[in-house]
Amino acid sequence: MHRVLIVEDEAPIAKMYQFKLEQNGYEVQCAYNGQAGLQATKEFNPDLILLDLKMPLMSGEVMLEKLRKQAWGSHIRVVILTNISRDEAPSSLRLLNVDRYVVKAHYTPLQVIGVVDELLSPSFSGKKTAG
Repeated sequence: MHRVLIVEDEAPIAKMYQFKLEQNGYEVQCAYNGQAGLQATKEFNPDLILLDLKMPLMSGEVMLEKLRKQAWGSHIRVVILTNISRDEAPSSLRLLNVDRYVVKAHYTPLQVIGVVDELLSPSFSGKKTAG
């Protein structure tokens, strides 16, 4: 069973994605800020992280920077899941090995599950896309 970590400061949104992912057979944990997300990543060892950018204590961008510096965090697939448009996103994200950039307002929860399914599929080629 694949593991997904949701790092999102709005609990109702995180819980909604958790519910949908669990319905689709994933083991899911939530963290509600970047600092907790980094710790949860180390302990939970997810296959994929759904990561919001704007959060208290530590932003998603800072969390991802710290994650990518760790041997245990360098391989984890990451989907940025935010309402910040790509034009307004920090430019450093391009260097942090992001698998997808998803604007929440443009994707239904089922479409987000589809992105997770695709990225965790055994046949996924590993190509990074920004879609």
